[in-house]
Amino acid sequence: MMQQVVDIMRKRALQLLGSGTVNRVIGWKNGEFGYDQTPAVFKTEDELSALVYDSFSSPNLSKYLIEESKKEGKILAFLKPCDTYSFNQLIKEHRINRDGVYIVGIECCGMVDINKLKALGAVGVNGIADDGETITAHTLYGDKTFKKEEVLLEKCLACKGKKHVAFDELIIVNAQDDEAKPRFDGVKEIEAMTPDERFAFWRSQLSKCIRCNACRNVCPACSCLQCVFDNPKSGVASKATPDTFEEQMYHVIRAFHVAGRCTDCGECSRVCPQNIPLHLLNRKFIKDMNEFYGEYQAGADTETRPPLVNYTAGDVEPTVISDKGGDN
Repeated sequence: MMQQVVDIMRKRALQLLGSGTVNRVIGWKNGEFGYDQTPAVFKTEDELSALVYDSFSSPNLSKYLIEESKKEGKILAFLKPCDTYSFNQLIKEHRINRDGVYIVGIECCGMVDINKLKALGAVGVNGIADDGETITAHTLYGDKTFKKEEVLLEKCLACKGKKHVAFDELIIVNAQDDEAKPRFDGVKEIEAMTPDERFAFWRSQLSKCIRCNACRNVCPACSCLQCVFDNPKSGVASKATPDTFEEQMYHVIRAFHVAGRCTDCGECSRVCPQNIPLHLLNRKFIKDMNEFYGEYQAGADTETRPPLVNYTAGDVEPTVISDKGGDN
């Protein structure tokens, strides 16, 4: 099924390159291993032969378009539904030149978590097959098949839906249910904890951080030319974590920085080598904003002002505490 989509993607890319509509293409190519696909720019037919797209094509391409959209000519970008939310948000923040991008929206059947595959015994994975119900991992030791929901990335288990919110054209081979999935179950579990339990939970999780900055570097909302965490005078610039304050505050500060702009793409948790559930911090902010200011989805369009910069007389006061959220 996915091979059919890839063939159509390559054919359309060649057509757009040949017509001069675009002069380069951004998509995915295989990395060192069969499961570590990485964003790549293709300019010729020979290069496009390396274009891949399957259940390992997880990386969100939107952030790469900040720089690519400002180069000469126009770039063709293959975007999954969740990627288009990040794209719209970056347009809203004037970070992407919309005229420099031609978007082809592609269907997404859910992306697979390699860590879940390994935990279930799939070692030496070098390929994958998806029949819609099951995932078959091709390994050095033979094929292993799993139920699809057992191995999906967390961000896919909380999918916002299959609708593209930005595109110039679409490639949809298999129509899918557009129903959004529950996103806040994990947040509610943490809210149900006592303050001490909650502090202990986050202390145990954040203490694992090695300050590799993978979460910051992959996050579409973190697009500042110079980050406060790179400023030696900031007090939070250490790569290592010399004390517990630094250890805890890095992710809390970053979560506040992206509040109201995070589209919940889940890339932060996906790339974390320590498997810290960073998405829960962002989702707590999203949940609270929905309760205090009304439903809002960052990146759903390019015009709506986010609640934290759109003051109204009916806004909650700083002293208001959510009945459901406790005093966290």
